[in-house]
Amino acid sequence: MANEKNQRAQVDVHLILRRGDDVLLGQRINTGFGDGCWHVPSGHGEDHESSLGTLVREAEEETGVIIKAKQARLAHVLHHWTGSGRMALFFEVTHWSGEPVVTEPDKCAAWEWFSLDALPEQMIPYGRQALEQYAAGELYSERGWQE
Repeated sequence: MANEKNQRAQVDVHLILRRGDDVLLGQRINTGFGDGCWHVPSGHGEDHESSLGTLVREAEEETGVIIKAKQARLAHVLHHWTGSGRMALFFEVTHWSGEPVVTEPDKCAAWEWFSLDALPEQMIPYGRQALEQYAAGELYSERGWQE
């Protein structure tokens, strides 16, 4: 029997799609979490799906762009607490096929490019932290844990 004190963390992946100094952000709507805020394309893995497999699938499902797993570089890891442990993996991709389009209009109002130096005010807080740490060259950060 597993030790009930062992931490279990949800792993989610986040795409830092880079066009020069800019990063692609989507404005969330109708999700019940962070509606009106901007965030990078992201998602959770499905059963028997790797993190890179999730990244490739979510990129196409959410933005219509085609990326290749071998072109993704792990850029930041954020271990954060949101009522349970979450491990957010942020992957940078600088080469892809296609142009970002809103493929899920029930969840995303728009995709826009923002400079890493001028991120929008309304962002998912952990996403802002991860992008700021990424821009500073930091590979790892934490958020929401009680010391």
